[in-house]
Amino acid sequence: MEHFVVSARKYRPETFEDVVGQKAITNTLLNAIDNDHLAQALLFTGPRGVGKTSCARILAKKINQDATQDASTDFAFNIFELDAASNNSVDDIRNLTDQVRIPPQTGKYKVYIIDEVHMLSQAAFNAFLKTLEEPPKHAIFILATTEKHKIIPTILSRCQIFDFKRITVTDIKEHLSKIAKQEGVDADDDALHIIAQKADGAMRDALSTYDRVVSFSGKNLTREAVTENLNVLDYETFFKTTDLLLENNIPEVLVYFNEILAKGFDGQHFISGLASHFRDLLVCKNQNTIELLEVGERTKTKYFEQSQATNYQFLLDGIELANTCDFNYKLSQNQRLHVELCLMKLASLTDENSAQKKKPEFNILSPKSQKTPSNKTSSTEKTKTGTSSQEKSADNSALVSEPKTETSKREKETQAENYVSENSKSDIEEKPKPKPEIKSKKVGGLTLKSIREKKKIKEELQKNQPEEEQLDHSFTEEALTNAWHEYVEVLEKKGLKILASTMMTGKPKLEGKDVIKIELPNDTMRLDIEQNQGDLMRFLKNKLKNTEISIDIKVNKAKEKKFVFTDREKYEKLKEINPNVELLRKAFDLEI
Repeated sequence: MEHFVVSARKYRPETFEDVVGQKAITNTLLNAIDNDHLAQALLFTGPRGVGKTSCARILAKKINQDATQDASTDFAFNIFELDAASNNSVDDIRNLTDQVRIPPQTGKYKVYIIDEVHMLSQAAFNAFLKTLEEPPKHAIFILATTEKHKIIPTILSRCQIFDFKRITVTDIKEHLSKIAKQEGVDADDDALHIIAQKADGAMRDALSTYDRVVSFSGKNLTREAVTENLNVLDYETFFKTTDLLLENNIPEVLVYFNEILAKGFDGQHFISGLASHFRDLLVCKNQNTIELLEVGERTKTKYFEQSQATNYQFLLDGIELANTCDFNYKLSQNQRLHVELCLMKLASLTDENSAQKKKPEFNILSPKSQKTPSNKTSSTEKTKTGTSSQEKSADNSALVSEPKTETSKREKETQAENYVSENSKSDIEEKPKPKPEIKSKKVGGLTLKSIREKKKIKEELQKNQPEEEQLDHSFTEEALTNAWHEYVEVLEKKGLKILASTMMTGKPKLEGKDVIKIELPNDTMRLDIEQNQGDLMRFLKNKLKNTEISIDIKVNKAKEKKFVFTDREKYEKLKEINPNVELLRKAFDLEI
């Protein structure tokens, strides 16, 4: 029996041309070798299975080759590979640095490949720093890691960093297709696509999965065999589920979900896959975005056909419901019921009967029908259509199922209104016109448009504002004082004690016919009154029946009272009143 070699080893790249999905890095390394522009320390970083170690080995072999040498020459004596996961101590790094000093026996360079370099200890990193910064001319270090963030910055700054990306689904599928042809395996395009998706960007994982599936199915690799062996929910599961949802077939959907659970699949995995399926259908709605689907051509056709049977609203609502269910799945006590409720809601999205029941007009008594008819018609219209208004009143009352007694009452009220409108038409016309209503508009934001709108509204308000009635009644200073005290009482009732106290500090005086003059001891009090001057003036104008009055507030700091005195200030004040206080202090040798 021939020894079996796994595909990950059998088809490991031997040249840079064989490396899949890393064209930018391989081209950079080839140009660096051709132009003799290669750094002495390189760091290969990226996810697992994307070709870091393979590229390091190819590079180590390539830099020692001359143009005349055979490509198969591997220069194994010049390549030293160290696994940092098992050789992570300071002694291991010291042994490495001792070897670095010895020049190569054959070839130009000695290449040291340190795999999983992030596993080195802190002390080992520090011991490696000097050698990495100033290596001999014949030494080149290639470090490889999947976790760059664990490497100390001083190491990173001494290396030329190459970031390996995840390999795309298309590239993995094409590489698997080449291997299948070499192996004589008849592989279905969709089957290889599922393997590529399952690999999650890692070629090594894809090759391992390929070997496993081929061992299961033999030389004929089908989509059904792959989904059965890998135990994944394939496209057909979601196509069938979506068809049942569009048919509003809730029983069949629940039965099919039960079958999926019976196969060992998780409910959250199913609902998240359904959300992704709705997204793919949404992408297929437009010819420009259909290329975003990473599926085979046959499956892409199926997606396009099903997308034409759905509408945008169903897909958008479906994505929202499925995502909400996925988000709350772990929090639910009954997870199966949680998913089943979501499926019932999805199956009801396109059900017209379900949608109609939610509309307000299907209520027994809608809010609109319960409202009484408005009485905003003019008196002339009521006169002309007296009988018709009675009929409408009767019809409206019948709609809301009111008793006959209520209908007769309304008819009588309508007749009375018509009678009043006919006999008092002249009286209504003589009444003064009501003030125009000023409708306020809400304008938000700080944009130029909103500022212009606010300015326009302000102008309309000023234009439509009714003219204030001009009063010019004369009043005495006593009446002014009384009105002033009344306003102070109003402030105290409102709880504005400080403002009331400020107004009582100065006494208002009448100067001339309509100028109120008041003196305050400081600017703070003046500002308090000025800020509330509008309300004060409206109150005084209304109380004194004079719209021409104005107020003049002055600050007289000489009138400022000192409410808190120091001991020295108290003594000086007493001395001013009675000079003998000083003699008393000296006689008894008192201290202040």
